[in-house]
Amino acid sequence: MPPEGLLLFDSDCGFCTACARWLSRRGARVVTRPLIAADTRALGVDAERALREIPLVGADGVVWGAEAIAGALISCPPPWRWAGRVIASAPVRPLAGRIYAWVARNRHRFPGGSEACRL
Repeated sequence: MPPEGLLLFDSDCGFCTACARWLSRRGARVVTRPLIAADTRALGVDAERALREIPLVGADGVVWGAEAIAGALISCPPPWRWAGRVIASAPVRPLAGRIYAWVARNRHRFPGGSEACRL
């Protein structure tokens, strides 16, 4: 199957790199690419925002943060697809956004994180 999108990540952040690898190992049908290796302007991605919030570029445009994570998970086989659908659901979406924001602010504290990950 062709990829369902392009997920850009901060390759200077060990936590972000580990998350991108984790998605690949789960069979995500998204291409993961370091932000510095992407032509963000051509993709319609705000490069500054992408350092704070992960973008997923798809046929319908760019989604950010928790919505991007949900989209990447939905591209995986079950059970990860189901988890992505739950995250993307209307009742869970607001909470998922807050959790994503907290994780992003604290990514330097997670395994693989370093001072380079600090926002």
